[in-house]
Amino acid sequence: MKPSNGNIISVVMCGGSGTRLWPLSRKALPKQFVPLVQGKSLLQLTLERAALLGKNQITVASEDHRFLVQECAAQAGVQATILLEPVARNTAAAMAAAALNAPADALLLFLPSDHHIPDPQAFAAAILSGTAAANAGSVVTFGVQPSFPSTAYGYIQQGTALVGQGTAHTVQRFVEKPDASRAQELLLAGGYFWNAGIFLVRTDVLLAALLAHAPDILDACQKAVAAQTNDGDFLHLDAQAFGACRAESIDYAVMEKAANVAVVPFTVAWSDVGSWNAVAELSPADENGNRIFGQGHTLNASTTFIHAPHRPVVALGTRDLLIIDTVDALLVADVAHAEQVKTVVAHLEELGLPQARRHRHVARPWGAYDSLDVSQRFQVKRIVVKPGATLSLQMHHHRAEHWVVVSGTAEITIGDKVMLLTENQSTYIPLGQTHRLANPGKIPLEIIEVQSGSYLGEDDIVRLQDDYGRVKA
Repeated sequence: MKPSNGNIISVVMCGGSGTRLWPLSRKALPKQFVPLVQGKSLLQLTLERAALLGKNQITVASEDHRFLVQECAAQAGVQATILLEPVARNTAAAMAAAALNAPADALLLFLPSDHHIPDPQAFAAAILSGTAAANAGSVVTFGVQPSFPSTAYGYIQQGTALVGQGTAHTVQRFVEKPDASRAQELLLAGGYFWNAGIFLVRTDVLLAALLAHAPDILDACQKAVAAQTNDGDFLHLDAQAFGACRAESIDYAVMEKAANVAVVPFTVAWSDVGSWNAVAELSPADENGNRIFGQGHTLNASTTFIHAPHRPVVALGTRDLLIIDTVDALLVADVAHAEQVKTVVAHLEELGLPQARRHRHVARPWGAYDSLDVSQRFQVKRIVVKPGATLSLQMHHHRAEHWVVVSGTAEITIGDKVMLLTENQSTYIPLGQTHRLANPGKIPLEIIEVQSGSYLGEDDIVRLQDDYGRVKA
């Protein structure tokens, strides 16, 4: 049976940098956009689960990730309103802005975009079990039954049962992320749940709670929504008003202060995929406890996880290791230090290494590019353009470019000249010359670009016209 409730609007929150899953997850491509489960991203899976509860969906995302969200929505087969934050202001502001864009009587289901829940039907049934309490005026949070004394999550202590509202209980208190001994005490005491960050609440109830407990956040978001602009598939919150908003989580802003908070047990298999240990558990273990994704191989090794999608990676005689291989960075870590990977990212950022923030392979709304080789005065890229897609009309102050068509058909504009090039044909774009690349064909266009010049950064792109709204007025 397919659960449904036409009055539920799912709000998928796509913020977060996912630094604990570096080097696969980086600030330019956080973990929610990375294909982690059977070739699908966690965001795509979240959107597919949410579709079981109704066709209406809102995603709240960064301006920098808008095209990634758009692509995930298309892959999930859903039509989502994409609400864009000009700056990150934590979950209270994100939820307020979404609520101000929703009907007052709707039930809003707030979902993190980076959780893995393998049983979508059970998920939908669990959410529906909280609708009675939400319709009765509670802010419903879903508590995951703890399976071990985790120090990675906050805890919720269950209070008294709410009569006639299914399995909902009042919340006696919220507990901050505990140390190991305290986590063990909470697990043994019973009546405590992990805080999954999933909420179900009527729009008017949430706005009233924000007015009572965080009126400044609500006021800033009201101003940002009043001045927001519509750009095709995207709603852009006003940058000045939203930027002035205080950054705070919904837990601090509302949940720990409001009296009308209820908790519903969430007994479905769940993971926030918050560390490489959690990712490892998505793969089956062999007889020695090794887990392999991709081209990993183990010899005389035990309890070792290898993530190797691109090339063979061999672990010989290892124990309790995480080995994460990407095309431009490698992480080798003891499993006991999985929660500390984010400190590696901070260290790399201090050193100014680009691998801290972005991948060699970069997605763009028209396709993608891969930086194959970089030196002081040249760079080689492999560029793939989707059928029918067009890059911006642009020019560069500091570099010239050579383009060689590898496959497909390229429509190339250089100044006033327009030409069609096919496989093995090439052209040259002088420094300072306006130019454009398009794919008029029905198959992907692939070219090799060789840049040469005194500066090769991405910020040396002057866009004169763009189909994707990347030219500022």
